[in-house]
Amino acid sequence: MNVTTGRKGRFITVEGGEGAGKSTIIARLYEELRERGMDVLLTREPGGIEIAEKIREIILNPAHTQMDKRTEALLYAAARAQHLAEKVLPALEAGKLVLCDRFIDSSLAYQGHARGLGIDDVYSINRFAVGDCMPELTLFFDVLPEVGLGRINAARGREINRLDLEGMRFHELVREGYQLAMARDPERFVVIDAGQPLEKVYQDALAALIARL
Repeated sequence: MNVTTGRKGRFITVEGGEGAGKSTIIARLYEELRERGMDVLLTREPGGIEIAEKIREIILNPAHTQMDKRTEALLYAAARAQHLAEKVLPALEAGKLVLCDRFIDSSLAYQGHARGLGIDDVYSINRFAVGDCMPELTLFFDVLPEVGLGRINAARGREINRLDLEGMRFHELVREGYQLAMARDPERFVVIDAGQPLEKVYQDALAALIARL
């Protein structure tokens, strides 16, 4: 069920593996849409509000390597439920365009596939968390894991989180997981080649977004 059904706003998400550049691009998209006079809210997962940001600190803390994969999945879903109820849904009801850095597809790829919990089981957890609230468009920034991780290692000042510490096979499985997630709902996704120069990635993402809007 599309999130826009019965609501005034639009819900757009961006997804991608580590180092895909999605957070940089979504910030530029936000500024571009504001300059075009649109009423836009930029947010992220996990986080976006105080409670969810505290959960984010627990999940991504590099010291928490002992965290059980089920605990991880449930924490993401809990942060998502609160973020949705407190920030996203009110914005949609107010007629805003919501741009969100990550949503349910991240859980399917990371916990469902890469952690081996099963995409169907993780989807069930998250359907309980979000109900029928799904984005109408998801931009997937696709990049080879070795390229993305290379960018992270070369970037100064970027947050190094617990997921960045995983081995290459984990990140390969994340990319596979996104492919499986996209196969479940292909009409919602637009794939952006994030291995291109940053400006080309941005222009491709902007064109895809404007076409849908």
